[in-house]
Amino acid sequence: MSRQTRRTFLKRAAATAGVGAGFVIAGTKSSGNVLGANEKIRLGVAGIHGRGSAHINAFAPMEGVDVTYLIDPDTRLFPGRSEQVKVKGGNTPTCVQDIRAALDDANLDAVSVATCNHWHALITFWACQAGKDVYVEKPCSHNVFEGRQCVKAAEKYKRIVQHGTQSRGSAGWAKTAAAIASGKYGKLLVSKGYASKPRWSIGFKEIKDPPETLDYNLWLGPAPELPYHENLVHYNWHWFWETGNGEIGNQGVHQMDIARWGIPGGTLPKSVISMGGRWVNSTEGKPPFTDQAETPNMQLTVADYGGTLLVFEVAGLCRKTVVDGGKAPDSKVTNEFYLEEGAIIGGKFYPKGSDKGEDLGDVDFHIEPGDVFQNFIDCVRSRDASKLQAPIQEAHLSAALCHLGNISYRLGKQVPGTQDPPGLDAHPEVGKSWADIKQNLKDALGLDLDRSTYQLGPKLDFDPAAEKFVDNDEANKLLTRDYRKPFVVTEEV
Repeated sequence: MSRQTRRTFLKRAAATAGVGAGFVIAGTKSSGNVLGANEKIRLGVAGIHGRGSAHINAFAPMEGVDVTYLIDPDTRLFPGRSEQVKVKGGNTPTCVQDIRAALDDANLDAVSVATCNHWHALITFWACQAGKDVYVEKPCSHNVFEGRQCVKAAEKYKRIVQHGTQSRGSAGWAKTAAAIASGKYGKLLVSKGYASKPRWSIGFKEIKDPPETLDYNLWLGPAPELPYHENLVHYNWHWFWETGNGEIGNQGVHQMDIARWGIPGGTLPKSVISMGGRWVNSTEGKPPFTDQAETPNMQLTVADYGGTLLVFEVAGLCRKTVVDGGKAPDSKVTNEFYLEEGAIIGGKFYPKGSDKGEDLGDVDFHIEPGDVFQNFIDCVRSRDASKLQAPIQEAHLSAALCHLGNISYRLGKQVPGTQDPPGLDAHPEVGKSWADIKQNLKDALGLDLDRSTYQLGPKLDFDPAAEKFVDNDEANKLLTRDYRKPFVVTEEV
């Protein structure tokens, strides 16, 4: 961008700390008018390595949609993805490394965000301020503060902001949530989610200079300056705190969203506690079971909603190569609901004491038609945010739940494996998850946790209305981050 263009945009977007308001929406077609079926929606895809490819495949073939921008700090990706757009949509997109170049184009109507987690909220925030609608991948935020700021920005600038939690368009999960809310099976006692996919060692990558094709400063964006290594670009950034949120904030956001959806009136909890660790097979097949990553691959999180517990299990040591002929369970990515009268598992109700599932029967529920991408485009045309399947208001709460669990974990201390975490007796499913994690470690790695240690986080009291921890400055500091200028999610919306 020219210096003048960049300065103009930064002023509009209030991207730097202390920059005031005075923003005027740039006047894109989507600024407030209902769009006709034949009017083109011009969309940019930000982050085009992995999930961004799926965004291109979804949006480019749509009638009335042109993918006009591809945005990524790594220019190595531009030729292949440009060809993908041309094949799928028939046009040739403009490729830029800096998201601000695309947002400064008044002809751009919407942005689809598939970058690293630490960029999700900032692009959403800037795009709303620039008058663009947003489809943002999960999690919508890297911390609790910036998720709430995205909600405020969407509301202030009247933007359509959809979240990539596709299960919100599932009739099966909608029916389950409605059946629980009906009260026909009694009170919900435990809403349980599993996000257990194979997550083994990423090894160690040496510190080196980034490739010339990568604008590493842009890739880092809001994150602090970090030495470059190849475990950051392009996927394993998930397992580092400054750029990712671990498995609970990766695959887990989907199941966390369903788990919260199942709690009638569930927003954020009154307390949270998390525990676990990172254990991987070392190159020698013996302790210490470590690699370069920081986030846990085995984690149990319990959030208390006052009469209902949300129990969330991550067990990454599953269904892959194991040490010395060991075994590991199959991956498990699903949700279960335990009520006074029985359990809802796999879309069926199992009465207490019975292993025979029953259909949920007739339950009133409603979901908007189309998949999550088409639903987004439909709402961009109609300007009716109430029709979104996965609106930013719901997205923020589900992402925040993941962040709360991680905050407890990060504030934890190593304790003897023989020390049971508190609350295992709150419900049988809590104790079962911890027992399963311990057994999984033994089966997959030959690690007897009773002879080792694990990380036990503190139980943190939380005020859902204020979105703050109660009397805990250390925990509250982790609700946000120190942003690296000019990549700042500001207090000023």
